Amino acid sequence: MYTQTERRYCSVNKIEVVLVFILSIASLVIYFIDASNDGVERCQVWSDNITQQIDLAFNIFFMVYFFIRFIAASDKLWFMLEMYSFVDYFTIPPSFVSIYLDRTWIGLRFLRALRLMTVPDILQYLNILKTSSSIRLAQLVSIFISVWLTAAGIIHLLENSGDPLDFQNHHQLPYWTCVYFLIVTMSTVGYGDVYCQTVLGRTFLVFFLLVGLAIFASSIPEIIDLVGTRSKYCGEYKREHGKRHIVVCGHITYESVSHFLKDFLHEDREDVDVEVVFLHRKPPDLELEGLFKRHFTTVEFFQGTIMNPIDLQRVKVHEADACLVLANKYCQDPDAEDAANIMRVISIKNYSDDIRVIIQLMQYHNKAYLLNIPSWDWKQGDDVICLAELKLGFIAQSCLAPGFSTMMANLFAMRSFKTSPGMQVWTNDYLRGTGMEMYTETLSPSFIDMPFAQATELCFTKLKLLLLAIEVRGVEAADTKISINPRGAKIQANTQGFFIAQSADEVKRAWYFCKACHEEVKDETMIKKCKCKNLSTFRKGVRAIQIIGRTTDEDYLNSNDHHPPPTFTPPEIPKKVHIRGEANRVQEDIQLTHRNHNPRNSGIPIANMVNSTKQVNKVKPTVNRNNTENTVSPGYNSRAPEQDTTSYAGYHLAYEVKKLMPTSRSSGGTNQNNNGVALPVGLADDQAKDFDFEKTEMKYDSTGMFHWGPAKNLDDCILDRNQAAMTVLNGHVVVCLFADPDSPLIGLRNLVMPLRASNFHYHELKHVVIVGSVDYIRREWKMLQNLPKISVLNGSPLSRADLRAVNVNLCDMCCILSAKVPSNDDPTLADKEAILASLNIKAMTFDDTIGVLSQVNGDQEAGTPVGSPIVLQRRGSVYGANVPMITELVNDSNVQFLDQDDDDDPDTELYLTQPFACGTAFAVSVLDSLMSTTYFNQNALTLIRSLITGGATPELELILAEGAGLRGGYSTPDSLSNRDRCRVGQISLYDGPLAQFGENGKYGDLFVAALKQFGMLCIGLYRFRDTSSSCDASSKRYVITNPPDDFQLLPTDQVFVLMQFDPGLEYKNIRGRGGTGQGSGTGGGGSNKDDNS
Repeated sequence: MYTQTERRYCSVNKIEVVLVFILSIASLVIYFIDASNDGVERCQVWSDNITQQIDLAFNIFFMVYFFIRFIAASDKLWFMLEMYSFVDYFTIPPSFVSIYLDRTWIGLRFLRALRLMTVPDILQYLNILKTSSSIRLAQLVSIFISVWLTAAGIIHLLENSGDPLDFQNHHQLPYWTCVYFLIVTMSTVGYGDVYCQTVLGRTFLVFFLLVGLAIFASSIPEIIDLVGTRSKYCGEYKREHGKRHIVVCGHITYESVSHFLKDFLHEDREDVDVEVVFLHRKPPDLELEGLFKRHFTTVEFFQGTIMNPIDLQRVKVHEADACLVLANKYCQDPDAEDAANIMRVISIKNYSDDIRVIIQLMQYHNKAYLLNIPSWDWKQGDDVICLAELKLGFIAQSCLAPGFSTMMANLFAMRSFKTSPGMQVWTNDYLRGTGMEMYTETLSPSFIDMPFAQATELCFTKLKLLLLAIEVRGVEAADTKISINPRGAKIQANTQGFFIAQSADEVKRAWYFCKACHEEVKDETMIKKCKCKNLSTFRKGVRAIQIIGRTTDEDYLNSNDHHPPPTFTPPEIPKKVHIRGEANRVQEDIQLTHRNHNPRNSGIPIANMVNSTKQVNKVKPTVNRNNTENTVSPGYNSRAPEQDTTSYAGYHLAYEVKKLMPTSRSSGGTNQNNNGVALPVGLADDQAKDFDFEKTEMKYDSTGMFHWGPAKNLDDCILDRNQAAMTVLNGHVVVCLFADPDSPLIGLRNLVMPLRASNFHYHELKHVVIVGSVDYIRREWKMLQNLPKISVLNGSPLSRADLRAVNVNLCDMCCILSAKVPSNDDPTLADKEAILASLNIKAMTFDDTIGVLSQVNGDQEAGTPVGSPIVLQRRGSVYGANVPMITELVNDSNVQFLDQDDDDDPDTELYLTQPFACGTAFAVSVLDSLMSTTYFNQNALTLIRSLITGGATPELELILAEGAGLRGGYSTPDSLSNRDRCRVGQISLYDGPLAQFGENGKYGDLFVAALKQFGMLCIGLYRFRDTSSSCDASSKRYVITNPPDDFQLLPTDQVFVLMQFDPGLEYKNIRGRGGTGQGSGTGGGGSNKDDNS
């Protein structure tokens, strides 16, 4: 900080500099006046010459100022040789001599024009010029003008005086004519109307042309360029009164800007009266400039850097509605890119600490640095879109419900669908779903005190809207959270709802809906602003609705048994509700038992195997069911008979054993754990300890959101090919990871953590097998070591032997990821490994055969009647093309190489391609839409993150920011209550209590039945693209988001659902029959199939 004395000195200095400059210009103006008269010398009494008197006063000041500077100069000789000292030598003495001679001589007063060169310095000193371009422009202009006027003064003096000695050949030229003559000469035009006649004039002109022509040729083009550029991008944003604007910075390219503007300015958005201001240090190229011109009414571009407060002032960041920072998704060094963007946030927050900032980051671990910024506050709207976290989270949810990544990506991206009769049926269905987006709207007073399930049913059947979640207020009014398909929650006044709909206008129905006015309305388009004009009547109506809501609330709860008090254990979902992959667990138990005795597993009768719910892809099942009343298994409130309690509950987890020990370890054929429970032959002692899950004090992390276990050494989780081949793997997740030992970390915990969410029971967790470089995984392991059920195969995802060793044909999902840095030489080759791995798996064939399940007579517990037809189901994929797979791509254009049998045009947008529509491809570019989605609705990102990450909370992010990974925590009522949250699932309509809707049922009926009977919220379908029963039919499925209520269902359809958590039993004992180890249903909505289900 400056002292008071220093401030006073600076102020005096500024006044002195400005005063000297003003007086110099004034003296130059007097010269112009005198030089405009004829001649350069005339006799005139000093007392009658007003201009001479004024000029004398100026020169007295300049003389005093000269001596002051001379005294203050440290180097007197150098001061006397300065240019401005010579100006004083030639301009001050003539004023005093003219008084003595009573003669006026213009002399060399034109040298005052050289003072114009100080203009840029003075303007900088006064803080008027701030940008480099404006300073350079001022320098060029001042130099050019001062040289021009000075040279004109010399020509004027020489031509009007004549040649020396006799001075008879003088040439009368006015000063301004000389100015005109000089500019014509410097520009090399030379009209010839004015020319020099004296020898001295011509001699000077010869030498001046060498300098003047160079100055003209260099300065004028640069001045024009600076003026032209400055008028485009170096100005200042002029904000219109009452209009909002946002500032976008970071990675500004044609691709990033076009994706952003396409979503931000989409026609489906309501009242987008926001101007977009881009700030970037480089001027836009022609392609980007053309894009800005197409959106000139809503977009402006300014050249500058976000790190400079002056540029922040130019774009009015302090008045902006928000500031968005875009990341370069294709950068060579993700950590460096994140560091640069975080520095931009620091600069923005330093300039204006209350500005809302939304930033894209590449790596999850870099989110911690944002928490170090004092003014960063997510409660005030600041948010970070972590591409690695969301990308891997989407892929993780696809492991639980294939195709879910496509559905969610389409929901938060603004798209308009256009269907036509000429399109294929599946294309029309898919495109209609792409037109769905996520919106928020306040629920009308008619919904007050209504249970969430009842409100959802009303919205779907009456308003044609899909209500996903509501904003629930905590004890404090400011404390709110988003609850997705909450159990037993009731709608409060002014509750915010999250909807899936085609446009914002449709969602307004939720606010307009009035029970008194719209009860009898059948056409949802007629539900508009309520006609209750009398306010008191309207209030009475609201109270009446609330009373009705209380009475109907009880009836609704009585008719729906899926809303028991949280303190009670709700009944299990019947065994016949098949959630994808859950029924594989029992089959794995059986295979383990048999593999212990016969590793090749060649002698197991197919009839005794318990098959998964995966249907034969190449051979479609023939549906021939009896009356649905006979096929429905015991009701939702019915429990199966108590099972044999003598069998160890952990035996159900026998398939989790990863390394089989030689059978010679125990002569008795079994091992005893420390509880005296018999375990299958070959279980290692240390692995047998893992089964004591119920007695483990720390089962979950400290927030209660994720399963947690003691840290494991990576070496204990590594398998070689032989060990993997002997491992019982089924219904697992295979991660094919391409990475060099020094590749940037992609954050594998973001893939595994959603699969370890605490709203799954332990036995429901899918085993994760990572195939890749151990050297790379070792760097990631610190964040994975506390997550259970992870194995690593040190191998190559391109090796068929490695893929067979991990039973890729029996996996629930194969994820193909790459951590390698894309090459700058040819970015399109960044996906070469992922594409090769995908094609390699699709080209493989496997030995597994199709299981024919024989009927079992009299098994009433199985829920299948006597005489049911033989059902064909698959144990594992015979063809690699049928292996569930999702491939991560860096470049959207490379999606055309994943499916060789598709007919996609290379220029087709990603969301229109078959691999993306089928949920088998995912590209990080789909996350671009989240920037605008988050800006318009900051709760939308919270909702998406809750669904995708499995329940990441700000509290958890603070813990992870410490860098020590997950912390274990003791189970408390508060932490255990966090398990009671919604999760993603996929239900088959082939059999089970919902199978009746697969028989030409309607989607609306399925929606209502699933909601009432099981508390499941249906959000879409996953349907075979080719619905024919031919053996050559394609096994690909496609996503249909939120179909209409009259949409026709097929038995082969799978339904995307948001299911509530079922506390159930953490474990259920396995009932053996005939030594096959068949299992019963499990808690949490999972189901294991008996041998004829």
